[in-house]
Amino acid sequence: MTQQDPLFLIDGIGPFFKDYKKVRVNWSKIPWRRIQKLNPEQRQTYFDTVYADLETFCDSTKEIGYNAVSLDDLPHLADHAFYEPEVRSEIAQNRTDFSRCFQIIKDTGMKVFLTMDVMVFTDGLLEQLGSSESKINQFLCELFDGFFEDTPEIDGVIIRIGESDGQDVKEAFRSKLVLKNPREVNRFLNAILPVFEKHGRTCIFRTWTVGAHRIGDLIWHQGTLNRAVDGINSPSLILSMKYGDSDFLRYLDLNPNFFSTDIPTLIELQTRREYEGCGEYPSFVGGDYGQFALELKEAPNLAGINVWCQTGGWTPFRRLAFVDDNAIWTEINTFVTLRIFKHGESWEEALVKHPKCQDPASWIELFRLSEEVVKDLLYLPDFARQKLYFRRVRIPTLIGVYWHNIFIAHAVRRMMKHFVKDGEAAIRSGHAALQKIRQMKTLAAKCNLPVDDIEFMEDTFTILALAREYFFRPFTPEIEAKLKSAKKAYKRKYPRGTRFRYALKIDLSPFILNARHLSWFTKYLLRDKPGYRFIDQILGLRLLSYCYLLLKKTRPTMIPKFARKSAMGIDAIFK
Repeated sequence: MTQQDPLFLIDGIGPFFKDYKKVRVNWSKIPWRRIQKLNPEQRQTYFDTVYADLETFCDSTKEIGYNAVSLDDLPHLADHAFYEPEVRSEIAQNRTDFSRCFQIIKDTGMKVFLTMDVMVFTDGLLEQLGSSESKINQFLCELFDGFFEDTPEIDGVIIRIGESDGQDVKEAFRSKLVLKNPREVNRFLNAILPVFEKHGRTCIFRTWTVGAHRIGDLIWHQGTLNRAVDGINSPSLILSMKYGDSDFLRYLDLNPNFFSTDIPTLIELQTRREYEGCGEYPSFVGGDYGQFALELKEAPNLAGINVWCQTGGWTPFRRLAFVDDNAIWTEINTFVTLRIFKHGESWEEALVKHPKCQDPASWIELFRLSEEVVKDLLYLPDFARQKLYFRRVRIPTLIGVYWHNIFIAHAVRRMMKHFVKDGEAAIRSGHAALQKIRQMKTLAAKCNLPVDDIEFMEDTFTILALAREYFFRPFTPEIEAKLKSAKKAYKRKYPRGTRFRYALKIDLSPFILNARHLSWFTKYLLRDKPGYRFIDQILGLRLLSYCYLLLKKTRPTMIPKFARKSAMGIDAIFK
């Protein structure tokens, strides 16, 4: 790790979600629309609560060892003459409310960073700029220049260019993907970095992408990254990369791009695991992150860590790290992650230094089992270990579970049977993992940690183990009855309004595509190496885009609703 001012950055959006009533929450940005609907008195009460919780958050994370906090987001706080009058009025109010947030962070001695997408439009701004690359870059330079001049408290900006707002965002500001290839990214960085240098601010540029356009493989493709940053040598630039070549999932090798650039780089780590229960049960990361830290000793350009303890996903789970009393599992992950990367400790050494640890041996065993159970039963190891790429994205290593949804369906069954060679072994390993959860309950009681959270984990994972019997054994009416009975019992035990639970999506009706179709798909459209084959260039990256657009227009119901409506929607990966 570089010795000059390493960043230990953590996201601080949790306080903005206190008492948020919406069932399914977009954890990718603070609820601006909710704030805008408040009358002056309600708004003051809301921000008084935010300020108090932010103080608690900053005190807690500073004590652990973090030295910078990120908040969402710059477009709602930076004024420009191109905005509509009502938008400028709202920005002015936001600036007033957030000035206290900035001061709270500064008072703890921590740095302040703001996130933003490129590009964020209002209707009026879109009319002014259109899709002109030069106009957009010029606007951003003016926006940064004015904001930095007026807001000396801000130390830098975290910029995301590879993903835009989810489809649930309905407000004046909406983000849109505008940088579509490495050359455009290079011109964008060359345009804005002089402004950051002029004001002595840091530009943290995220390489995260969801596969859209030619820049869509920036996260993992060395050539794309090299072209995007070619010739750039700025003291204000830091890259921020997720630890693997996909989203925050298990069974991923360390992203090789950490070793392909001389630009200072942060590793992005997620301690509130958005695909692994969001802190509703222990999903320990110490083993994986400890291994990444060891490997990164060979990367002299590492400039610190970028930890997401709240941001990410669209789920009903809502435990707020360092704000609520019930976010212990995320807080332990966050504590251990910091000590691994800042102090060079093993995960065991870091874990037993947690203030709540009174029985080191039991703590180590509990969290070791936690990590094993998640990897053995939430994931399907035989599938997760396979490196599969489709177009510009790495296929997620987690199959059948998507945020808070568990899909037990004929389509998933076909995929499981295709990719997993020994189904009976998968069933046995699933039941063995359940035995480990029972050990975890005993250990949690001994460690004075929440046993009911592990009981929730057991009830949820028991359904996952049962689903493996459906996936890998001949179908019978008995297994269908077991699944439906288990779903009813789960919903009775965790009714809406008492505890947020996983949504069990059980659909055992035959899938429209047969085994032969799946075989064709995997042969011609999937590959086991990141590089592109000739058939990928012709069929996967070009022809398939037109086929998808035709399918969407003529038979839209063939595209599952969750794929169309979640986050940006599946359209992104076909651009």
